[in-house]
Amino acid sequence: MGTGTLAILAFLPIIVVGIFLVGLKWPASKAMPLSYIVAVLLALFVWKVSFAQVAAASVHGLITAITLLFIIFGSILLLNTLQESGGLHTIRRGFTDITPDRRIQAIIIAWLFGSFIEGASGFGTPAAVAVPLLVGLGFPAMAAVICGMVIQSTPVTFGAVGTPVVTGIGSGIESHPAITDVGAFIFDVTGKAALLHMIGGLLIPLIMVGLLTRFFGKNKSFSEGLKVWKFALFASLAMTIPYIIVANTLGPEFPSMVGGLIGLAIVIPAARKGFLMPKEDEIWDFESKDRWDPTWTGRVEIKNNDLYAGKISMVRAWAPYVLIAILLLITRLTPVGGWLKAAKISIPNIFGTDITSNWEILFSPGFIFIVVSVITYFMHGMNGSDYARAWKESGKTVVAASTALVFTVPMVQVFINTSGGTAGYEQMPIALADGVAALAGSIYPIFAPFIGGLGAFVAGSNTVSNMMFSYFQYGVGERIGADPSWMVAIQAIGGAAGNMICVHNVVAASAVVGLMGKEGHVIRKTLLPFVYYALLLGSVGYSIIWTAEKGIFNIGSIIAVIIWVIAIYLIATNNKRYQSLDRGIAS
Repeated sequence: MGTGTLAILAFLPIIVVGIFLVGLKWPASKAMPLSYIVAVLLALFVWKVSFAQVAAASVHGLITAITLLFIIFGSILLLNTLQESGGLHTIRRGFTDITPDRRIQAIIIAWLFGSFIEGASGFGTPAAVAVPLLVGLGFPAMAAVICGMVIQSTPVTFGAVGTPVVTGIGSGIESHPAITDVGAFIFDVTGKAALLHMIGGLLIPLIMVGLLTRFFGKNKSFSEGLKVWKFALFASLAMTIPYIIVANTLGPEFPSMVGGLIGLAIVIPAARKGFLMPKEDEIWDFESKDRWDPTWTGRVEIKNNDLYAGKISMVRAWAPYVLIAILLLITRLTPVGGWLKAAKISIPNIFGTDITSNWEILFSPGFIFIVVSVITYFMHGMNGSDYARAWKESGKTVVAASTALVFTVPMVQVFINTSGGTAGYEQMPIALADGVAALAGSIYPIFAPFIGGLGAFVAGSNTVSNMMFSYFQYGVGERIGADPSWMVAIQAIGGAAGNMICVHNVVAASAVVGLMGKEGHVIRKTLLPFVYYALLLGSVGYSIIWTAEKGIFNIGSIIAVIIWVIAIYLIATNNKRYQSLDRGIAS
């Protein structure tokens, strides 16, 4: 079978997701079973993978879904615990004291705090922490999810203490005969990926607040988000400057963690002093809740418990989140992590295949969330009935979320585990990537981030995307005469950006706030930021690779300049458009 035909067939499960989940806005609980069936049929009858391998991949997917639901349960439990104790009331008041402006709150919590948590833990934990915190502050559930998904870009490559690079690229590339020193290669790729991320990440906070005001504001205007462009760029640089310094000096483990932490230390005091902040008459907020679109809200409803409201100090209210950060760091950076990993549930060689499933239950962020929830019960002096209600409501939300995940993750695993069939084809992701590379030729670097993003879209992980495609991207670089290390760096940033539109990440983030059945709505809104990120950085990567040979005015530099000109134009004309909007409202 030809490369093009095989690529089209491999694309079918994703086309199904695009049509039914994104296009027709079906809930994931209905769209993903169809995608799973298509993947299974292709695996059995085109790739001719054994039934045992398909069944093993499906079981592995179910076990992985359970591990995700465990994390979701823990994060919801912590949210409900803080709600019942009155801690959320205090946290909300604290952010209102900094500013009641929702745009600034989103930048601080999603971009900066989310980057720090991504660096410490990764694997969807930022959404599990930042998204419910935003809902607790009064954001619509869908707005919170979108903020949580959009920042799943710049910090992700160096998330979970560098796992996507150290483990993902390391294990994906180590067998390549041209690489004699994997560590040195990884360090080289780290610096290049950080440079690309800094370029793309410059506008991510601004894009995030633009989406916030466009889709959830009274006036449905990007302009109202662009109004805080100075603060958004300041917050972006406060994170990405230390981020790139750390990447080029210490390596891949700490850029996102240190960048997020230093960004918080710089931006919060600056915001308190009014630096680059919106004026009092320019404060932006959502309309009253009774005017919200019903699709914006989820099953998790934030209420204040009058028994405790106002009685929890700011230190005690924030202590659970501080504990989460401390425990994540301890378990990821000390021997404690190794001890916790040893306590795992393992099912080796499922159905006689080489597929093995492990659940490191005590190492899971979900376990940390539950431990912190129990500590919070005592720290906040809660009574038993309130705490029992937090457990009960959390359980209900997780059960409602399970339907989508039990088909989403098995589909991913079947899609990935299609090598070794009697047809002799490469696994589906590689077959699809081969088709794109054959079609693109020398301009392939522009498309390379989309291949990385595709890997994250189906696998739900930058680490897995890098494992699948690093060797492939290196090989394409060799074939077209491009620097292979730049090709792998472009793969890394594409795999990070793919987390913005990844189905099972969207399902998981939505489930945390009870927003079930709206996954397609979310992906439609995060698709544009993904395209911006992948296209811009693919074009910049192309320009870096080919400028010496093709000159500075090449297709990559032209596309990148067009994107930046559009961005600068929107920012530069923002005041005029904002004033026109004000006049229109007044009339």
